[in-house]
Amino acid sequence: MRGRGLVNRLAMIVAAVVLPAPLCAEDGYDLWLRYAPLEGEALARLVRFNPEIRINDHAGYVDPSLEVAAEELARGLGAMVKGAADGKDADGIIELACEGLEGVNSERFVVKPFREHDRFGLRVTGGDYGACVYGAFAILRELSLGADPYTLALDETPAMPLRMLNHWDNPDGHVERGYAGRSIFEWWHLPEKLDPRMIDYARANASIGINAVAVNNVNARAFMLEPRYIAKLARLADAWRPYGIRVFLSARFSAPRDIGGLATADPLDPAVQAWWRAKADEIYAAIPDFGGFLVKANSEGQPGPQDYGRSHADGANMLAAALGERGTVIWRAFVYAVEYGAEDSTDRTMQAYAELVPLDGQFADNVILQVKNGPLDFQPREPFHPLFGAMPQTRLMLEAQITREYLGQATGIAYLAPMWEEVLEAGTGRGGTVAQIIAPVGMAGVANTGSSRNWTGTHFDAANWYAFGRLAWNPALTSEQIAREWTAQTFTRDAAPREAVVHMMLTSRETVVDYTAPLGLAHLMGTGHHYGPAPWVCDLERPEWNPCYYHRADAAGIGFDRTATGSNALAQYTPEIAAQWADPPTIDPRYLLWFHHLPWDHRLTSGRRLWEELVATYDRGVSETEARKQVWAALVPHIDPDRHAAIAADLAIQSTEARWWRNASLAYWQSLNRLPLPDGAAPVPESLAAYQARTFPEAPGQ
Repeated sequence: MRGRGLVNRLAMIVAAVVLPAPLCAEDGYDLWLRYAPLEGEALARLVRFNPEIRINDHAGYVDPSLEVAAEELARGLGAMVKGAADGKDADGIIELACEGLEGVNSERFVVKPFREHDRFGLRVTGGDYGACVYGAFAILRELSLGADPYTLALDETPAMPLRMLNHWDNPDGHVERGYAGRSIFEWWHLPEKLDPRMIDYARANASIGINAVAVNNVNARAFMLEPRYIAKLARLADAWRPYGIRVFLSARFSAPRDIGGLATADPLDPAVQAWWRAKADEIYAAIPDFGGFLVKANSEGQPGPQDYGRSHADGANMLAAALGERGTVIWRAFVYAVEYGAEDSTDRTMQAYAELVPLDGQFADNVILQVKNGPLDFQPREPFHPLFGAMPQTRLMLEAQITREYLGQATGIAYLAPMWEEVLEAGTGRGGTVAQIIAPVGMAGVANTGSSRNWTGTHFDAANWYAFGRLAWNPALTSEQIAREWTAQTFTRDAAPREAVVHMMLTSRETVVDYTAPLGLAHLMGTGHHYGPAPWVCDLERPEWNPCYYHRADAAGIGFDRTATGSNALAQYTPEIAAQWADPPTIDPRYLLWFHHLPWDHRLTSGRRLWEELVATYDRGVSETEARKQVWAALVPHIDPDRHAAIAADLAIQSTEARWWRNASLAYWQSLNRLPLPDGAAPVPESLAAYQARTFPEAPGQ
């Protein structure tokens, strides 16, 4: 079994390591910014370097960004040498000289060595003051990973201008699809009291290059635009500005009617336009660098321009005119069936393309369409969204989900960088890869932070926050590179245990796919909370809310036909791309049932029949969750006890959930196809009725 192979490989690696001294307990609050003490030659080099941190203030002004860069360097360097340089005169220099470089990207930083008499130094220059913040964090990252300060040279420019977190946090503290406690934003206490956690949040974001944050749920409350909330938002903006972070606000489209006293929110109504202009002026008076509005409109019951017979472009452009050159409207492309209760016979995965492609070229220059990675809804695996490349005259950015709504809700391990890497590298046939198409604009990720002490609910979910930022800064980084960076900074620099953790991470997303959405199945989760399997749900109000709509299983077969004989969703891709998925014998089996409805006895290229392959895939997912438990258990000597115990408990939950998904799903498929399990497959231990009877009113994030 593949899972058993994973155990054997990694156990051999771990067993070869000399056991370290007992480790101090940690709670995960410091994330990847632990700056754990160095050892050996890396420590000796840094002690020898022992730099003086100097701010170049030739202009007679010290920008707050330079101050936070210097503070972070002092914090990180001091922690990494662990007092070993106490009492020793500074031998080296780190000079922060980001006064602006004409004609250079404002976020670009350069780290170069220099000599001052007999002292060695590193000089950080950049396009603007904030570039020194990125440069400082990059120096600390490299030194934390063991780099030699005497050979360090860096020159980095972010690949994308907008690298953004979208919070689905509500003002009452509830986080939609949040699995790490309540919201980190204490609106009740703002603006008078700023939680110090907000500074640590900004530090973490700046360290990975995130430069924008939308602070509230896209299912927005109109009162977030009232003066008292603008004052609260301004306090956050002031705190985050030195870290290069601009604040955005999710805006409810119906606000002129909800809080403005108007009878309409029609985007072509002059009074509505005037109300939004005045509101934008009010916000910019308080927050001069306000980023702009994030808008979810005419989707899942949210108000929007189509309520008045207007187009998405009409709505977005009205708001864009109110902001003018000062800011940006980010308009979510997640749109389908305008109102609750309305039915659209179009395949759900095709609706955004059908609505938005005819509007290409009609959006204002300061409007961005924010497009999910796939055409459905953040599923464990989807093909890339056909909108990428199909709207060449419209600015598009990628929206990913860092919070794990459909990938286990922050239990166990599901490292998502391979999923994002998969979509970024996808060739669209229309202007290059997805990464190339979004490069002029950016990426947004639905945040996974909360009030949990470790920020993300489980320690490994912090890796997804980290990976999102690193990929948005540089999509050429590989999932493996990022996992190795994060593990070394978060857990251990020792090679063997580090590599064991990295291998666990790299295979974890595929394992979740195996036991929740094998062979291209999708949207099989429970109603409302989206927790656990419920492929039997077929009676919800709208067809496209039902798992049955997506798997279309019956006695004859399973899968959604999206070829020309079915919904013809393939026609939304270029002929070259569509050809890759058009024929069952040649399609990547990972997408097989996404695009094809096939008989249970269909023969796959593996030699197995479809039913046999489906069962084997579920079983592989289960076995690999068991394998990770064993690999993690072998790491006891190398991970501090508190975090090791917490992760061991998370992995045990994940293993239980994998078995639940496997057994409940197979029980349902068998109720339709009446086929026995293949020889050697473990029997399903409970009845289908028992699995269907499970309820979870306490499930978080719903």
